[in-house]
Amino acid sequence: MTSETARAFWITAPGLGELRSVAVADPGPDEVEIETAYTAISRGTEALVFSGKVPPSEYERMRAPFQEGSFPSPVKYGYINVGRVTRGSDDLLGRNVFCLYPHQTRYVVPVQAATVIPDAVPAERAVLAANLETAVNGIWDASPQAGDRIAIVGAGAVGCLVAWLAAGQRGSQVELIDIDPHKAAVASALGVSFLAPEQATRDADLVIDASGTADGLRLAVELGGFEAKIVVMSWFGTESVALPLGEAFHSKRLQLVSSQVGWIANKQRGRWDYARRMGLVMHLLENAELDALITSESPFEELPQLMSKLSAGGAGSLCHRIAYR
Repeated sequence: MTSETARAFWITAPGLGELRSVAVADPGPDEVEIETAYTAISRGTEALVFSGKVPPSEYERMRAPFQEGSFPSPVKYGYINVGRVTRGSDDLLGRNVFCLYPHQTRYVVPVQAATVIPDAVPAERAVLAANLETAVNGIWDASPQAGDRIAIVGAGAVGCLVAWLAAGQRGSQVELIDIDPHKAAVASALGVSFLAPEQATRDADLVIDASGTADGLRLAVELGGFEAKIVVMSWFGTESVALPLGEAFHSKRLQLVSSQVGWIANKQRGRWDYARRMGLVMHLLENAELDALITSESPFEELPQLMSKLSAGGAGSLCHRIAYR
């Protein structure tokens, strides 16, 4: 039985989107209805999806948990949703929850798909959950050691969060590197050193690329010292990237390692599941300094125009929050 309609953002063609009316069914015995308060845009992945740059080989692997439609379009895509439970489980009624759901005003999901947001975490900050989960997994894949010289290339939301986590490793020297000097203020709020590419210290023990650009990834290779690990968190979709694998790449015995949040990092996989990892994320979100990463906000009604701007490289914000109230 359908209770009412909601509105959702759909990508209708590469580079085009619109708000559509969608039916919302009444919640069943093991389901909850959620009224969305905020969503946020994953600047890397969602921009590639919006632009139609998901390779056909990744159509199934890149599906979001509650995606509708198929790549390249039409598709309802997204995975950063914070809302309030309005119907369903008595234990969750009225609670703020995080869900890997697309941009939609109201929706119904199984109870286990909704993660309760602790009272110490404002709903406004909880939109960082997905990016922070990616950053946690990236740190696990990188396995920083005490005293490491660590370079993070790319001060987007994920890069900033990785740097923030890495700075907690005692004795480490962490540098966050980006071409945009305006991001230095965010780095400072997070307690992390910020440098332009030409200022970055060479001979790093560990390099993490979160730039989403070919130039950034090439810089990451350049910064690595002898037997350094270079963790690639950027995803380029259909774009091919040329890397300098000649020169000193072999003599320095560099390691290139990919990191992707869909799988829990190998060393943690035997002891951690997705719920435990998200529980860690919610605990970390209690840190108020993370508010510095939310640098802009727009109403839901402007989402189609906003996605066009962001996918074209405009609106140089970190986490862009979408407000539904």
